[in-house]
Amino acid sequence: MLKRHSEILVSLAFAADLLLVGAAWLLAYFVRFHSGFEAPRGVPGVQPYLQPLVVILPLFAWLLRARGLYEARRTASLQGEVAAIWGATTVGVLLVTAASFFWRSFEYSRGVVLFFYAFTGVGLTLFRISLRAGLRSLRRHGHNLRHVLVLGAGRLAEEVIDRIHGRAELGLRVAGVVTDDRSHLHVRGAPVIAGYSELGAVLAARAVDQVIMALPQEDTGQLEKILAELDEQTVNVSLVPDLLAFLTVGSVAEEFDGLPMIGLRQSPLVGWAAVRKRAFDLGVAGAALLVTWPLLAIAVAGIRLSAGAPVFYVQERMGLDGRVFRMLKLRTMTRDAEQQSGPIWAQAHDPRRTRLGAFLRALNLDELPQLWNVFRGDMSLVGPRPERPELIEEFRQQIPGYMARLHVKAGVTGWAQVHGWRGNTSLHERIEHDLYYIQNWSLALDLRILVMTLWRGFRNAY
Repeated sequence: MLKRHSEILVSLAFAADLLLVGAAWLLAYFVRFHSGFEAPRGVPGVQPYLQPLVVILPLFAWLLRARGLYEARRTASLQGEVAAIWGATTVGVLLVTAASFFWRSFEYSRGVVLFFYAFTGVGLTLFRISLRAGLRSLRRHGHNLRHVLVLGAGRLAEEVIDRIHGRAELGLRVAGVVTDDRSHLHVRGAPVIAGYSELGAVLAARAVDQVIMALPQEDTGQLEKILAELDEQTVNVSLVPDLLAFLTVGSVAEEFDGLPMIGLRQSPLVGWAAVRKRAFDLGVAGAALLVTWPLLAIAVAGIRLSAGAPVFYVQERMGLDGRVFRMLKLRTMTRDAEQQSGPIWAQAHDPRRTRLGAFLRALNLDELPQLWNVFRGDMSLVGPRPERPELIEEFRQQIPGYMARLHVKAGVTGWAQVHGWRGNTSLHERIEHDLYYIQNWSLALDLRILVMTLWRGFRNAY
């Protein structure tokens, strides 16, 4: 909930789970046939029991992921995680049993299936308990911490802070309290650092991973203003209700040590979803770089000969969580093109373009170096297009919810771009399309957008 899981940790947990599932199946075979149990029909070789792993492993990979076991679970209960494990194991064993009836070439022992069920459920449960224990031990010793800002100074805020202080193993630290109640210098030991009107400045100045809204009844009139302020930030936001009226379709309900908490601003690309998208980006971007490098080499040579150095145009853009990175493009304009105009969008028949640059921009070949940004992890193949930091400062003041597009990585192409909302077009339409993409993300949607990009090309490419 509070921070994207490390993709490495998620990948290791996923690999370990599948290793345990495979080991449980083979252990079930050896316990049934090689530990003293009677075998009236004889002892079969291990080879026929290796073949079903081709079905079992992908099936359990899907079931465990579908149960949310690779999403952030820092504050989720152990009981809920164990229930998810046994639910996935039960469904998996039932499906394997059903599939075995269609495997006519061999009859599998029901004893093996029963042992497999027990070994898988117990093995995955013990592994998750051990993983939790290891992570919580690290957090008790000050590692893997997440910093929380609490809004409010009443009973709800006190309960939240008490629970955070009482659960050191969760690795949460209260960075401070924001409230207009000036009668408090501290709330349960946490310092009051600002009023609600200063929330934006606090988030800009401090490293905060999560905002928890625990407003007292007398401060609920401030909620609309606070949410408007948070719309301009990239931090995750949760609400401790009395305020159930503010639930939305995209809200995420969780429990934190007995307190109900509702996620209002969350990224969809956490845990295993982030790993899948990154693997997709690496695979496709790597293949595209191999295929297009001759074309890129020709374009580089053409720019060098016709317009001189530099060949690449390096520009600062803002990406995931507001982080600034250096985006690469082929240079298509004259040197120092923005010296007089400042940062502006390209226009139709832009006089700053070189002759070769106009050709490259018309075919979008100037965007090819961004495949390297994707490979480095600065960008994704698909996502909201990154903007320049100075333009974002302007847009965030004009458009409510603009900063929500920074909850995912910026993309080389996106849902807005393939529908023509690129460059100097309607910002409101672009944001609407970007938010649709964020709320409905899937690998299938990414693939659809890539196909639409190749088929239609970028629109409004001046």
